[in-house]
Amino acid sequence: MAIIGVLAFVIALLMSVMIHEAGHYLTARRFGMKVTEFFLGFGQKIWSFRRGETEFGLKAIPAGGYCRIVGMTPNEQLSEQDADRAFIKASVPQRLIVLGAGSFLHFVIGFVLLFVLFSTVGVTSLTNQVEQVSQCIPQVTSQPCSASSTPSPAKSAGILPGDKIVKVNSVAYKEWNDVVTLIRASAGIPLDITVERDGTLLDFSITPAARTLNNEVIGVIGVINQIGTLTWNPITSVGKATSFTGDILQNSVTALISLPSKIPDLINQTFGNQERDPEGLVGVVGVARVSGETANTQALTTREKIATFILIIASLNLFVGLFNLLPLLPLDGGHMAVAIADGVRNARAKKRGLAKPAPFDVERLTPITMVVFVLMASLSLLLLTADILNPIRLNF
Repeated sequence: MAIIGVLAFVIALLMSVMIHEAGHYLTARRFGMKVTEFFLGFGQKIWSFRRGETEFGLKAIPAGGYCRIVGMTPNEQLSEQDADRAFIKASVPQRLIVLGAGSFLHFVIGFVLLFVLFSTVGVTSLTNQVEQVSQCIPQVTSQPCSASSTPSPAKSAGILPGDKIVKVNSVAYKEWNDVVTLIRASAGIPLDITVERDGTLLDFSITPAARTLNNEVIGVIGVINQIGTLTWNPITSVGKATSFTGDILQNSVTALISLPSKIPDLINQTFGNQERDPEGLVGVVGVARVSGETANTQALTTREKIATFILIIASLNLFVGLFNLLPLLPLDGGHMAVAIADGVRNARAKKRGLAKPAPFDVERLTPITMVVFVLMASLSLLLLTADILNPIRLNF
């Protein structure tokens, strides 16, 4: 099963790369630019075919892909018939759309996968069905019930295992976490709780007992709920996918900001005796290994394995889409920064009544591009070494 998980990850990764490059290809063609190559992988060509003016194919090293658009720099030698179709001849907004299309589609992939997760596959969570009713409310988890213990409000009210809590104060809640938040904020305050029992709705008035947790007084009614798989209708799923996409992007921004500070720890974990930090940096090989372990574990159901895999691929796409927008060459974000600089220069020239300046020659930034490339390649090599010598272990 582990090899199935790894293969599924590799296929999903290559599909993401293909969609990314398709974004560049389709938008470039839409604006009349000439695209001569569309390849997955790098290195030696192993298979290709030509359709129109574009050669499509696969190369030996499955480490990305590229879409070659003619005229990416002002100094590129072009035939007379291709000169007007050069990338650099397009307007700044058109160049930005072509450059940003890849990252945009990564965001689309992530959102669609999360929508599928919430609407069809489902998320494992506590449900609103009661599995067990406590006899008392201990102030400490390990404390046994005694004559002096606070009675369980749910037990006293008549709540039974199997009851499904459908409303609190006449408000229906789909997710038990929302009910928990309300109960915890209602210590000593009566709540009208409606349960469904054998198809019949029953109303109870229950006053949550007070309990101290982490130096905070919270309300508790004394029930333990069943774990199950929750799905939502399409409209709700859109909202949840949007919210979760935002959360992942926010976490990705935090991860990118903290990335330099985590490199020393990664070095120590790779060549020392430290255990890998599950919240630390991980490379493509590490993610593939995690996918394999997820597929192979007996601790998860098939549905949970699929949900975990979808979450991994969605998170990866959202992170890659954001990372690719960093204003660093050779990333798309670096080329977008150059295009924006051209737009600013054009606006200034127009305001002063001057002729439109020539596009900025990105080749002048080659030394900076090489430095960034070497740093990125070094980090990738370090991550590869870490994922092989000291891989992240999942606690299934």
